[in-house]
Amino acid sequence: MNKTNYRKNLIDKIEAIVEQKKITTHLVKTTYLTAGNGYPLILLHGAGAGSVTWYPTIGNLSEKFQVIVPDIVGYGESDKPNAPYDRKYFSKWLKDFFKELKIPKAHIVGLSQGGSIALQFTLDNQEMVDKLILVDSGGLGAKVSFWAMIGMIWMNNFPSLLADRFNSKFLMHIPANRDSNHSLYSIAVLKDKGGKNVFKQGRGVAVSKISEESLKQIKNRTLIIWGKDDKLFPVEYGEAASKIIPNAKFHLIQNSGHLPHMDQPKIFNKILLDFLK
Repeated sequence: MNKTNYRKNLIDKIEAIVEQKKITTHLVKTTYLTAGNGYPLILLHGAGAGSVTWYPTIGNLSEKFQVIVPDIVGYGESDKPNAPYDRKYFSKWLKDFFKELKIPKAHIVGLSQGGSIALQFTLDNQEMVDKLILVDSGGLGAKVSFWAMIGMIWMNNFPSLLADRFNSKFLMHIPANRDSNHSLYSIAVLKDKGGKNVFKQGRGVAVSKISEESLKQIKNRTLIIWGKDDKLFPVEYGEAASKIIPNAKFHLIQNSGHLPHMDQPKIFNKILLDFLK
C-alpha cells in the first residue's frame, strides 16, 4: 500500500462522515478534515503524521461539534515549505487558517507539539479561543529523555518501521493500541519531499518552555489532560501548569502514555466532551 491508502484506512475508522478539503493562504496549502455540524472545534495533532492522528476522537466529537482537523503546515498532506517552524510561525499559520475558513472563535484541542501551538495561538489571539484543551502538551518545560531523543533523531532522519517500533514505547502505554496504519503513514510523510523540514529547520523550538508569566496571562477555561505513563513529557509538568494557568483543571488518565486518546479512547473522549459541555 501507499501513503494515500494508509491515510484512507485511518479515515475509514472514523465513525462519521468525514470530508477532506484544501485551502491556500499566503502560498501555503493546508489540507484538513472536517466532520459534524455546530460550534467549531479545532484539533491540532503533534509532531508527526497529520490530522489522521485524531482518528479515535473525531467521530465522537462530531456528534456535538463541527470538528475541523488540519494537517499542520509541515505535516500530512499540507505544504512543507522552508520555514522557521517556531511557535510564532505556527501561530500565524493557524490564524490565517481561521480567517480563510471565516472562524471568529473556536474551542481548541492541542496534542503534544499541537498543545504548544495552541498555547501560543491563545496568547496571540485570546479573543479567538473559547475553551482550551492541552493533551500531554509541549511548551510546559518538559525535556525529552536521552533515549527518547535518540529515537526522535533516528525516526526523523531515517524513517523506518524499526525506528517507529523503538519510538512507540515512548508514545504508548501499550503500543498495540495504535493502529498500524498510523505508523506507516507517519513514515511515509517523513519520506515526502520536505517531510523532514519541521525537525531539521525547527530544531524543537516549538516545544520549548513558555514562561510562567505568559501562562498566567491565559484567562480561557483550560483543561490539561495527561497520560499517567507518559515517557516523553513527564506528568508533573502538566500538573504544575494546571496550577499556573488561572482557570485550568487537570485530568490524569490511567494506563495511558503520550497519546492517551489512542491508549484510552473512550475515557479520553468522555473527559473531553464533559468539559466542552
